Amino acid sequence: MNQALFLSRLQFGWVISFHILFPAFTIGLASWLVFLEAWWLKTRSEHVRDLVFFWMKVFAVSFGVGVVSGIVMSFQFGTNWARFSAEAGNVVGPLLNYEVLTAFFVEASFLGIMLFGWQRVGHKTHFACTCMVAAGTLASTFWIMAANSWMQTPTGYTLKDGVFYPANWLKIVFNPSFPYRVVHMVLAAFLCTAFMIGGISAYYLLRGRFVEKARLCMKCALVFVAIVAPLQIIAGDQNGSEVLRNQPAKLAALEGIWNTGANVPWVVFAIPNENTQSNEDELSVPHLGSLILTHSWSGEVRGLRSFPRDDQPPVAIPFYAFRIMVALGILMVIVSWYGCWRWWRGTLFESRWYQHAWIWMMPSGFIALIAGWWVAEVGRQPWVVYGLLRTADAVSPNITGDSVLASLIVYIVIYVALFGFVGWYLLKMLRVGPVQAPQRKGIAKTPARPLSLGDED
Repeated sequence: MNQALFLSRLQFGWVISFHILFPAFTIGLASWLVFLEAWWLKTRSEHVRDLVFFWMKVFAVSFGVGVVSGIVMSFQFGTNWARFSAEAGNVVGPLLNYEVLTAFFVEASFLGIMLFGWQRVGHKTHFACTCMVAAGTLASTFWIMAANSWMQTPTGYTLKDGVFYPANWLKIVFNPSFPYRVVHMVLAAFLCTAFMIGGISAYYLLRGRFVEKARLCMKCALVFVAIVAPLQIIAGDQNGSEVLRNQPAKLAALEGIWNTGANVPWVVFAIPNENTQSNEDELSVPHLGSLILTHSWSGEVRGLRSFPRDDQPPVAIPFYAFRIMVALGILMVIVSWYGCWRWWRGTLFESRWYQHAWIWMMPSGFIALIAGWWVAEVGRQPWVVYGLLRTADAVSPNITGDSVLASLIVYIVIYVALFGFVGWYLLKMLRVGPVQAPQRKGIAKTPARPLSLGDED
């Protein structure tokens, strides 16, 4: 691999790994704001109103950073991946433009009213604007995942002189992997947000601050994770079945399967060795691989050795990243179901170690999210459009390694500084917490109805 190609891949991986954290958080946070504001419209509870204002501020900061950090990626298509833009731009370009037209414009149009219109528009109008912002985040997810999924499982195109032309937009958008991957992504974003909400609530409970509001948020996060985490595991299983059908080399890499055969074991842990095309220090469970992957006790799975060396993806990154993602998913289920059991017993808030567990689990959704993207993107190699356009053929022809290295260093410095500043500012906001929010005109004397999930102090 030449230096320019390696550094361009590293640079894009760095940018996307940083950027994806913030859109994922805002996708879930926008829906959380819709839930809170609907609850406020029903109960007129001061506690819920304070939470709406608090999480709205967090959303504003996260949304802004997500927009800023994502701008660089569009530049990279022209500077680092000019051949990809020239050959696949007829398909990928319009999908990304649809994201701007149908999602970003919607978010930008209604975001200002959501953030600054609390005392300037009616109750239902403000709630409708919040719903539109949430819909915009989901629409953005739809188009971004459509573009990325087409690169994973391309359909609906014609290829002329090495250039892709759209032939059927329905097949392009709803390509074979899209339905599975968009559901998997949305659920992952919701879990990221839920664990942040639960972890921050646990932090307040441990310090005896905003106790009723923290209990309310903790219960909501707990119930949500208890429902969504198992659904995410099911969605992941369905996504894996799709990968088995359409990207068997990626599936073999993330599962650590080298030889084609039936009665495939599930590799719990191993050290993959690409030179010897085998696993070292392997710990596996017989037959379980076939059962999970093919839903048959003795199902056959294709191994990496059946693919030419040049068509095999790197194994170590998707192999280990997949196990991190799965382990965190199982841990999410355990933590949430245990919490539901304690809630049923009436002892949910009596255990300090359980609250500490939620704090430790705060980054789990983001770690699992990044691991999942590494599985998808590294596992797709050596293709940028699977089976049709190699990554080595997509890089800009005249770009030099020195220029990419210089820009990579600049990106690292800027993103680390940006992440540090944003992290400091968000921590400052969290220390202030969900204090009393401004009263809306005409509701100061409206009696509050009891909360269904909150415990009155």
